Amino acid sequence: MTSNILKIGKKVVNALENNKPVIALESTIISHGMPYPQNLKVAKKLENIADSMGVVPATVCLMNGKIKIGVNEEELKILAQSSNVVKVSSRDLGKVLAEGKVGATTVAATMIAARLAGIKVFATGGIGGVHRSVNDSYDISTDLIEFSRNPVIVVSAGAKAILDLSKTLEFLETYGVPVYSFKTDIFPAFYSSTSDLSVEQINSVEAIAAIYKKNLELGLKQGMLIANPIPRKDEITIEKMNKIIKIALDDAKQKGIKGKKLTPFLLAKIVELSDGDSLKTNIKLVENNVKLACKIAKVL
Repeated sequence: MTSNILKIGKKVVNALENNKPVIALESTIISHGMPYPQNLKVAKKLENIADSMGVVPATVCLMNGKIKIGVNEEELKILAQSSNVVKVSSRDLGKVLAEGKVGATTVAATMIAARLAGIKVFATGGIGGVHRSVNDSYDISTDLIEFSRNPVIVVSAGAKAILDLSKTLEFLETYGVPVYSFKTDIFPAFYSSTSDLSVEQINSVEAIAAIYKKNLELGLKQGMLIANPIPRKDEITIEKMNKIIKIALDDAKQKGIKGKKLTPFLLAKIVELSDGDSLKTNIKLVENNVKLACKIAKVL
């Protein structure tokens, strides 16, 4: 039974039992997305933002053969400092649990954990998707598949800008995943608030909650993607980012970097090429997503 695998923190249990708002937070952003000590500061700040809005944060990870939903400060430090944290997608869950290793959950694994715990809303930075080299590599993130079978609302700044955003949206449409952009009809490009892609606009958290409830009534298993553009004052223009991303992609290709190692390599290279600006932008967009996720959770 899943209850033997889940270890849910007391605050999260209390909130779920008393119908109080909870949001899930992933842990790859801590272990694989940012350097120490920046990652620990960000993890704490995201939880503090939720707390300040009257919402219980539930950071998800794997430890001691359990899926932990809601971690303490010591566990956050382990995720932030340890060099042995495994990056865990859905296919890795059973293995990492069986081996009792420490694992940081991706969007895919966090969606599964949220569903198992009964958490309806999850805030992240940007989801994975279809890679630009898909015609050669067939590299498509498991995140997209898990959207089709976990009824969780995911708030993100679109998909990671290193991806083929157009193909990512097509893939989600094929699998029947609702995608809405918050207060705009433009699909954001992670570091940038704009792109040349449009999706359906949604203007209120009440509307998001209403659609989600109707999908559940229909017995649909899909999640929902709410694309939340980074505020203009915090963005890096798409023109500047495209130049940086091209250099990073060319470098990865030259070095033969593929699979699980590709995204962390590209994100680190982009931080280097942008003189750290991309990391600052990444932090701002995640904070913005947590705030919107909290508002949705409160309405639900």
